[in-house]
Amino acid sequence: MRTTFARRTAALLACAAVTLATSAFAQDKTVKIGVLNDMSSLYADIGGPNSVVAVKMAVEDSGLTKKGWKIDVVSGDHQNKPDVGVNIARGWIDNDKVDAIADTPNSGVALAVSNLVKEKNAVLLNSGAASADLTGKACTPNTVSFTYDTYMLANGTGKALTKAGGDSWFFLTADYAFGAALERDTIAVVTTNGGKVLGGVKHPINTSDFSSFLLQAQASKAKVVGLANAGGDTTNAIKQAAEFGIVAGGQKLAALLLFINDVHSLGLKTAQGLTFTESFYWDMNDATRAWSKRFSALASKNPMPSMTQAGNYAMALHYLKAMEALGSNPHDGAKVVAKMKELPTDDPLFGKGPLRADGRRLIPAYLFEVKKPEESKYPWDYYKLVATISPEDAAKPLEASDCPLLKK
Repeated sequence: MRTTFARRTAALLACAAVTLATSAFAQDKTVKIGVLNDMSSLYADIGGPNSVVAVKMAVEDSGLTKKGWKIDVVSGDHQNKPDVGVNIARGWIDNDKVDAIADTPNSGVALAVSNLVKEKNAVLLNSGAASADLTGKACTPNTVSFTYDTYMLANGTGKALTKAGGDSWFFLTADYAFGAALERDTIAVVTTNGGKVLGGVKHPINTSDFSSFLLQAQASKAKVVGLANAGGDTTNAIKQAAEFGIVAGGQKLAALLLFINDVHSLGLKTAQGLTFTESFYWDMNDATRAWSKRFSALASKNPMPSMTQAGNYAMALHYLKAMEALGSNPHDGAKVVAKMKELPTDDPLFGKGPLRADGRRLIPAYLFEVKKPEESKYPWDYYKLVATISPEDAAKPLEASDCPLLKK
């Protein structure tokens, strides 16, 4: 009798323990986001510590912490090395229980982390990496890209300059995944619009001397020198191109990826007239101005936000909306991303727009030109709008996509 009673008691206690554990799991309202980017090198200004600021602003604006959620944000420096990025991400997921990894500028790092995130069933919230392959042939159910990609850049700047008479091109390309994707996508646009490519040269990432590359571009006699690079590489190339008299000699520089931080670093005297494509500018409307001024007050050195920093905010905000809609954290990356795709996106920086099945958010893009010094009326007043590119034209059509998720 005692044995039977003891067994029943043990069974009841075991059931109670399982019930409590299940209930606790069902009500798990803890989330950890890891911001992984270049904290100290050529992409630090466009991402870096200020991307962490943007994500923390999203946490605050989500309102979840006031509803009992515990949301932590950690950060790491991938040093623009895929192996370093993957090791940090693996440690975060395995040891620190990080649910989502955000930003990841440097397409080589992002592609490697995307594979890891799929393996671990976490989430990659990509705002910094440009390779269109992340929502193309390398797409996964765990990765989303919110802000821009090489297809958008090529179809903005590349198409505009070619149609304006820049029908011969020479490329200076950063020698890694991003540069290769940007050159590839721009060449496709240039040739489709009747232009031709006269040549190109690859340069190491984070190089300080562009002289030999610029001499080759000059000798090509191409009407347009396409800079398929970013951050410090772009600003260094533009500064040295001015020293070589490339623009003065009649060739046009195409900054295929330019950020407001780059323009600020160059100064309007050097940057004036550059044409480029972005999906965000702080001075677009009242909502972007209000948020950007909040960001600037919190950010190191008080800059206005880059496109990717704005994207980190919008993306983290939508990720947390999905968590709230799920009612708790399922610790299932694919399930969270599916909910993100199900919910319509809407934020003060990019507005409304669907998150497609391939993980690409549909938003407009804008063709901008850098103002002349005398046209700038106040600090960070750097851009004038040349054209608006519709969301459908800014993203590769789904029917032309090679994303494996679309073939199921």
